[in-house]
Amino acid sequence: MAKKDIDWSNIGFGYMKTDKRYVSNYKDGAWDEGILTGDDTVVISECAAVLQYAQTIFEGLKAYTTVDGRVVCFRPDLNAERMEDSAKRLEMPTFPKERFVDAVVKTVQANIDYVPPYGSGATLYLRPYMFGSDAVIGVKPATEYQFRLFCTPVGPYFKGGVKPITIRVSDFDRAAPNGTGHIKAGLNYAMSLHAIVDAHNQGFDENMYLDAATRTKVEETGGANFLFVTRDNKIVTPKSDSILPSITRRSLMSVAKDYLGLEVEQREVLFEEVPEFVECGLCGTAAVISPVGCISDHGKEIKFENGCTEMGPIIKKLRDTLTGIQMGQIGAPEGWIKEIK
Repeated sequence: MAKKDIDWSNIGFGYMKTDKRYVSNYKDGAWDEGILTGDDTVVISECAAVLQYAQTIFEGLKAYTTVDGRVVCFRPDLNAERMEDSAKRLEMPTFPKERFVDAVVKTVQANIDYVPPYGSGATLYLRPYMFGSDAVIGVKPATEYQFRLFCTPVGPYFKGGVKPITIRVSDFDRAAPNGTGHIKAGLNYAMSLHAIVDAHNQGFDENMYLDAATRTKVEETGGANFLFVTRDNKIVTPKSDSILPSITRRSLMSVAKDYLGLEVEQREVLFEEVPEFVECGLCGTAAVISPVGCISDHGKEIKFENGCTEMGPIIKKLRDTLTGIQMGQIGAPEGWIKEIK
C-alpha cells in the first residue's frame, strides 16, 4: 500500500480524520468483541454520564516509522496499565491490558498508510479513551461504557527546533491531596484550561503547579512532569501522589541511569530548591522533553544557567537518546518497542 498523499513535513499538531478507529462497548457487565469502523461519530444519550458528570479517561501514545522502515509503538503496555488505574479511580470497568494493546495494533494496521515516513518529523498519534455512555441523572457511575481508539498523523510539537520556554508559577491549584491528579481523567485537564489560557495571555508558555496543601513543593504542569538537573549532573524529578505517572518521564529516568550512567532521584522537590538546578525540562509524549529556560515567580525570574537560551547538554542527551531508541537508531530495552506487522 502507498502512503497517503500528505505533505508530511508541514502538517501541524492537530486532528486529521483517518480511515478506521476501534470501538468496543461495555454492557451487562462485559465488553463486546470490538470492531474497526469508518464512522468517526459518537451517538449517546443527552443524559450520558460523560456529559453530566465527566466520567471519562484517556491515554496518548504514538506510532513511528523507524530508520529501518519498521512501524512501531512505544511501550503501549504502560498506557494500558495507566488506563486501568484511571478506570478504577473513576469507578469504570477496566479495559483488559491485552485487548488494549491489540486495539492499538489493529488501529495502526488499519491506518498504516497514515504512519509518516522516517525523517519527516511527523508521527501517528493514538488516542485511546473511555466514557460513561448510558443515561445517568443521579450522581453515580454509569452502567454502560464505550472504549474508543482513533489515530491522527501529527507534525513535530516544536516547529523550527526545540527552544527553551518560559513558564510561570501558577496561583491556581492543579490537584488536591488524595484527589485525581495521579490519573489521566478529562476532568483534570478541564480545570487546567483557564490557567493555561491565562498564562498564554500573560506571555508564558506553561504553568508550574505547586502542591495544593502547602504550596511549597513542585508538582507538574497541566500535562507534563518536571525533570531537573543538578550541578553535578544528577537527574531529579518530583515525587507526589497527585502527579500523573508519565511514561515518558519513567523512560527518561531509565535512559539517564542505564544509557548515560547518571544518578537519578525521585523525591519531593521544594520550590525553594529550584534556583539551585542548572537545567529543567517538561516530559511528555508530544515533545519528549520541552526545555525550560526561565520560571517567573510573580515577577522574580529563575533562569537555568545551562539551559536558558538553548537546550542544556544533559536534557539534550536524554532527548536524543530516547528519540534514538524510539526511531530504531539505538537498541531498546526489552519490551519497550511494540512492532506493528
